[in-house]
Amino acid sequence: MASVETAAEHERILREIESTDTNCIGPTLRSVYDGQEHGLFMEKLDARIRNHDREIEKMCNHHFQGFVDSITELLKVRGEAQKLKNQVTETNRRLQDDGKDLMSSMEELKQCRVQQRNIATTIDKLTHCLPVLEMYSRLQEQMKAKRYYPALCTLEQLEQTCLPRAGQYRFCSIMAENIPKLRIQIRDTAMAQLRDFLESIRKHSDKIGETAIRQAQLQRSLDSSVSPQPRALIGRRSRREAAAGTESDGQGGSPSSEQDSGILDVDEEEEEEVPGAQDLVDFSPVYRCLHIYTVLGLRDVFENYYRKQRRKQARLVLQPHSNMHETLEGYRRYFNQIVGFFVVEDHVLHTTQGLVNRAYVEELWELALSKIIAALRTHSSYCDDPDLVLDLKNLIVLFADTLQGYGFPVSQLFDMLLEMREQYGEILLKRWNITFRQVLDQDNYSPIPVSTEDEFRHYTSQFPLQDPELEKLPFPKKLPFSEFVPKVYCQLKEFIYACLKYSEDLHLSSTEVDDMIRKSTNLLLTRTLSHCLQYGIKKKNVGLAELVQVIINTTHLEQSCHFLEEFISNITNIPPDTVNATKLYGTSTFKDARHAAEAEIYTSLNAKIDQFLQLADYDWMAAVQGGGALTASDYLIDLIAFLKSTFSVFTNLPGTPVEHATLPGKVAQTACMSACKHISTSLMQLLLDPELRQISMGALQQLNADVQECEGFARAGPVAGFQGDTLLLAFSDLRQLLDLFTQWDWSTYLADYGKPTCKYLRVNPHTALALLEKMRETSRKNNVFAQFRKTDRDRQKLIDTVIKQLRNLITQHHA
Repeated sequence: MASVETAAEHERILREIESTDTNCIGPTLRSVYDGQEHGLFMEKLDARIRNHDREIEKMCNHHFQGFVDSITELLKVRGEAQKLKNQVTETNRRLQDDGKDLMSSMEELKQCRVQQRNIATTIDKLTHCLPVLEMYSRLQEQMKAKRYYPALCTLEQLEQTCLPRAGQYRFCSIMAENIPKLRIQIRDTAMAQLRDFLESIRKHSDKIGETAIRQAQLQRSLDSSVSPQPRALIGRRSRREAAAGTESDGQGGSPSSEQDSGILDVDEEEEEEVPGAQDLVDFSPVYRCLHIYTVLGLRDVFENYYRKQRRKQARLVLQPHSNMHETLEGYRRYFNQIVGFFVVEDHVLHTTQGLVNRAYVEELWELALSKIIAALRTHSSYCDDPDLVLDLKNLIVLFADTLQGYGFPVSQLFDMLLEMREQYGEILLKRWNITFRQVLDQDNYSPIPVSTEDEFRHYTSQFPLQDPELEKLPFPKKLPFSEFVPKVYCQLKEFIYACLKYSEDLHLSSTEVDDMIRKSTNLLLTRTLSHCLQYGIKKKNVGLAELVQVIINTTHLEQSCHFLEEFISNITNIPPDTVNATKLYGTSTFKDARHAAEAEIYTSLNAKIDQFLQLADYDWMAAVQGGGALTASDYLIDLIAFLKSTFSVFTNLPGTPVEHATLPGKVAQTACMSACKHISTSLMQLLLDPELRQISMGALQQLNADVQECEGFARAGPVAGFQGDTLLLAFSDLRQLLDLFTQWDWSTYLADYGKPTCKYLRVNPHTALALLEKMRETSRKNNVFAQFRKTDRDRQKLIDTVIKQLRNLITQHHA
């Protein structure tokens, strides 16, 4: 049973081998080798192979005769074919030999026809190509000669007319390819020349501006009646017309020479004049570049580029140097560059059609004006030299007049000059502050001695002294004031002149100039001179004599102020009584200085009195002196002697007539009254000093003697002008208080207190109470055995009783 299955399996495998592609026979053979009947399968395989070989052999034997017959037929056909081939070859040889001559003749004819056609075509093409070549040659010559505008026109004709007619040739293609390159080359060359032009005018704008300003300065010096129209403007307009004519020619057609484009024509008459600023610049690169870009259809590009570059240059020109304020030359270079820039723009505006327009130039000018004013405000603020400010002002005026001649509005510059006038005034005030202080420091505060008529006239020419009485006095004599007065008066006039110099050329009316000068003079008086006088009065080591001289000096200066007003009116031609005219209210400065000097006299005099009072050495516990009258204290005698000599100086300076050297009467009287009041107040404070707890009747007697000495000085009348015993009133409080204690008249004081006719009206009950309590303390502590003496006990009881009555009086008074 197993052998039957094996045989069936082998049969299946053999069928698979016969029917399966050889590429897939591997799995079938593997199944044979995996089995155990490998030898048996090989035997079956060999048997199957032998069967197939027998079948093949049978088939070959069956068809062999047919095959042999076919081979025999083919051999017969091959022989016939060979014969046919030989016949065809021979026929072809004979045909070729016969047609060789004909072909030769036909070839010759063909070549002849081709040559004829080529010649005709060549003639026709040359007719179209020769103008192209000639025009291209002319183009090369124009490029070589740098005649770029004609070259552009040649390029346009070559591209639009000649090359299309010439046809498609390699040289035409090369030319056509080169045309854009040539246009770019011309455009770039023109732009390079324009850049060189822009760089050149940037470098030389200083020179251009300097020439324009010099021209304007020359024009200012000419008489306007000679020519109603400024020569500079006439020359500028003629040049603009010539340039405008050139521009119109350039726009109308191609210039005959590129070098003629944009040249400013100058007539022979103009050559004899001062050359205009525009004559320094060759504007042909601008016109040439404008023409070229217009032809190229890039005019907008050129206009935008030109304006952009000029805006950049404007920002550079308007940027001042950091040290511009140090010298006038720095400002001059700055202004020259700006003027040069706008002169060029103004010329371009009037010689080109739309390259720059009025709005563009005005925009640039507005920008420039704001930056110029800001720069001038900044840099001028650093300046502290009035001469430099004045020179700068003149330079700005010339700068403004120059640009105004070209049609630029400059009102803001003049407004700024008015602002700078305030700064100029402040600088002048600082300089005059130094001058006044030097005059004060150098003054000897003594009347001026004059020995001859020439000396007298010298001083009266400097200061308007009008004193007939003084003129009648013989030489030598003294002027009432010191050197300070004529020097200050001269300096005031110099200040007015300095203010007037700044007002020139500002296009101001006489009234405005007069108003500015008067306001500045008022500031000089009220601020500068006032501070200097205060400085001179308050500084150390200023004696009473110097203070007296200051009062005399300021009195004369105050009297001279109306001469200053006349002086200002004369130089401004404005009467001082004009409506709305500014007045010199600064004269109050001298009054204030005089009052300060007077106050300083009072203060110094009181300080000197305090120095004497510091020497007071009272024995507050001194016993009562019996017998003769007491003498005044030594310090007080010295004080009275000092006051006598001081007021003698006040009322009559040595060597000077009284009417010309005395202190004003009220001042002397006030000083004397102030001194007496200060002495009285100081002595009263000595009595009421809280640290002084005990005082004896003997001390009061000594103080009473000192007060009597003071009263004697007051009665002697050290200063004239007091009515009656007015000066004694300064000591009335102290006198009544001392009389009340020395006379022990308490019953009268207590009985009449509060009545207008009271004998001790000026005695304050609080003052009396305080002094009485100090006497009670003295009585208690110094009289150890007071309880053994009836008189002392009675006196102590009396003091206690008076104190109690004073307290009751004070209580009733307050109630």
